[in-house]
Amino acid sequence: MYIGIDLGSTNMKAALYDRDLKCIDMRSRPVEYIRDNGFVEFEAELYYTQLLGLIGELVSTNRVTSVAHIAFTGQAESLVAVDREGRALTNVISWMDERSVDECATLADQFPAELCERITGQQAVLPTWPATKILWLKHNRPDVFANTDKFMLLKDYIVYKLTGVCQSDMSIATFTFYFNIFEKCYWQEMLDAIGITPDKLPALVEPCSVAGPLTAQAAAATGLDGSTLVNHGTLDHFAGMIGTGNTAVGGVTLSTGTVMALAAMSAEPAPRDSGIAMHYGFLPDTHVMLPVAESGGVSLEWFRRTCMGDIGYNQMNEVLLRRGGNDLLFLPYLVGTNAPEFDSAATGVFWGLRQEHDVYDMAHAVMEGVAFVLRKNTDNIRQKGTELTAIIATGGGAKSPVWCQLQADITGLDVLIPKEKEAACLGAAIIAAVADGRYADFDQAAGEVVSFVRRFTPNPTAGTETKFRRFCALYDAALKLGDLK
Repeated sequence: MYIGIDLGSTNMKAALYDRDLKCIDMRSRPVEYIRDNGFVEFEAELYYTQLLGLIGELVSTNRVTSVAHIAFTGQAESLVAVDREGRALTNVISWMDERSVDECATLADQFPAELCERITGQQAVLPTWPATKILWLKHNRPDVFANTDKFMLLKDYIVYKLTGVCQSDMSIATFTFYFNIFEKCYWQEMLDAIGITPDKLPALVEPCSVAGPLTAQAAAATGLDGSTLVNHGTLDHFAGMIGTGNTAVGGVTLSTGTVMALAAMSAEPAPRDSGIAMHYGFLPDTHVMLPVAESGGVSLEWFRRTCMGDIGYNQMNEVLLRRGGNDLLFLPYLVGTNAPEFDSAATGVFWGLRQEHDVYDMAHAVMEGVAFVLRKNTDNIRQKGTELTAIIATGGGAKSPVWCQLQADITGLDVLIPKEKEAACLGAAIIAAVADGRYADFDQAAGEVVSFVRRFTPNPTAGTETKFRRFCALYDAALKLGDLK
């Protein structure tokens, strides 16, 4: 038996799998946030206790006597300060927390974007990064800063609590802004700037490494014995790649939820002026491109909630399947745009509205606009030397046949829908099974357990090319309009 755990931002999930990676049971629990004036936190000990409860439920309900490996995946940047006894000195500071805006400006003045990209794979200094949060603690909570023994990311902290081993896998460390993704070490100059030394951080290990067995306390709390091994696993997006069989150059795993994220193995790991965020991958000495569009699924949810009343997604898709497209254009930049333009001032725009249009036409334009942003990013990836063969669609967007067909038509790539809906948990389970020796590698495991239920192929008569050029021109025009004083 294996357990795959996804330390998600909305829910934590734990799934039990047999040796053939068939899911026996899955449990989830929402994350309970504390929000105040840009601060976004959750209680570290409560989170850990709830996770123990989820594992215990799986074990007791299914009368499990032995679990070979527990493997983790989940969010990356959420940070907690820990003292010498392993007690949390702070709540977990979420990656969504924006308290460190001033610290971002300080670090941006010290470190040019080109240097940051050359070291970390990232260009922009953002409040997301733990480096900025540590500097905020130094400035605003000097007592906590002085008494901190280790600054840990959430997954590091959970693994530490379960095993007593303080390590950080490099596919998670890549999201700190103080990790050198090409030299595979902490970036000393950045540590100097935020006022810490490497001994204040966990030891670095390769992704998907075994940390060690459960402690006696963790075993007792979960109902497992001390033989269960805990695996660091990898980032949730990367586990999703494993769980959809996307482990080589050519595939793109597309997750369309609140945000739209693309994950693709890089054919060329050297940093480039590409507008594509580069990260240390889930396999040793590999790199993954992970462009993100923050106004992905949220654009359609905003429009449905604001303009469509009681019309749900099923009805929306049924009507659009019958009706088809129209000439409307929509720029889906409700919270600005990052990849590939990185324009925080960008806004949403409907263009071409006439009185004959209705909410269904507008909903189609929203879907199409998000698909055009996808096309911009796949074109960018291709132009930088990585050929793409197919898109593997996951998340809420994959449930819409209209959206999937638009994605295929606009990008010119087949869009595949995997059978497994919880790709990250399956990816974690595959990591566990490979570490256990059940499979030789991720490719063998995915070849046996990953399957697809539908394929959308590009329609050569869809006529999307001209409309895509108009979409790009509309963005350029809106940019000029925004510059007017």
